Amino acid sequence: MGLLSGKEVAEALKAQMAKDVEALKAKGVTPTLGIIRMGEEPNDISYEKGATKTCEGVGAAVKVFAIPREASQDELLKVIKQVNEDKAIHGVLLFRPLPKQINDNVARAALLPGKDMDGITDGSMAGIYSDSGAGFPPCTAESVIKILDHYKVDVAGKNVVVLGRSTVIGKPVSMLLLKKNGTVTVCHSKTKDLPKKTQEADIVVVAMGRAWSVDKSYFKAGQYVIDVGVNAKPNGEKGTCGDVKTEEVEPIVAGITPVPGGVGSVTSANLVCHVIEAAKVASV
Repeated sequence: MGLLSGKEVAEALKAQMAKDVEALKAKGVTPTLGIIRMGEEPNDISYEKGATKTCEGVGAAVKVFAIPREASQDELLKVIKQVNEDKAIHGVLLFRPLPKQINDNVARAALLPGKDMDGITDGSMAGIYSDSGAGFPPCTAESVIKILDHYKVDVAGKNVVVLGRSTVIGKPVSMLLLKKNGTVTVCHSKTKDLPKKTQEADIVVVAMGRAWSVDKSYFKAGQYVIDVGVNAKPNGEKGTCGDVKTEEVEPIVAGITPVPGGVGSVTSANLVCHVIEAAKVASV
């Protein structure tokens, strides 16, 4: 199978989303994403452009609430309250990390879980761990599942190793993989003999956040590798790279996501999927 293109997955999602938006508009509902951004952080701007392009491409709408990076917590909470109360906004993306004057816990708690499109609220997280279906999982974590589904990689009964235990990817993706009936092992910086653990897996999800930290010694033939890492290339090289040394691992495994062009390509499409799902709920 070779490279598992995220762009291919995203295009398939967009095709379905366009149909869903058309059906919602026939009911008088336009799925709308509210984006709350503090300042002009380059990563935030880049993601915002991608999300906006995806929304516009499928017929959904976007409202951006940009406030100064130095704005107070009260000013941010006022904006969050505004989007919570606006019935025309079906989902919200709050860019993080927030500046130092903002209490992240307070900001997250202020956002309604039903409008939380990227799984940052405690209510959304509770929904993932209780399997209640409430809220939405983090977009990147769920994108891993959508890639596996698209390429018909069956998780049920398989040994899955997740490298990384963050609340953004490692922990939620582990829960999502368990829901798919995978047998999941979570590894981290304190795990002994990592290569032995990963070689025993059928599927490896790498979310360490360290450029090219995982080489071919971690893998064997027949495995599927999902590289979630997006890092600046080391040694002053231009561009981005994953956590996995793709060029040396690809010839060994059955399939691997590239960086760029892998999980990241699916994330913004998945965000818009969540907005459309939220709009469906609101239209009932």
